Amino acid sequence: MGRSRRDHPKQLASKLLKLRSALSLTQEQMAERLRQTKPSVRPGHVSEYERGLREPSLLVLLCYARLAGVSVDQLIDDELSLPKRFS
Repeated sequence: MGRSRRDHPKQLASKLLKLRSALSLTQEQMAERLRQTKPSVRPGHVSEYERGLREPSLLVLLCYARLAGVSVDQLIDDELSLPKRFS
């Protein structure tokens, strides 16, 4: 099996920041909500997700999507925008 790097969504970090901001949550509060899915999520992880330094797991992305009422596709597909309420 190859070990080539896979493509990463380029807009994911900014979309996650927009979601959290629109939900009026601090990084600590977002981490607390994400811990429902993955107990090891810390506020520092949320910061790293939003700065593009760390990529959230699929389950964490699903939790973000459910909290915001958007599809996971809208988060990870760079060709799809978030609804206007997150602009």
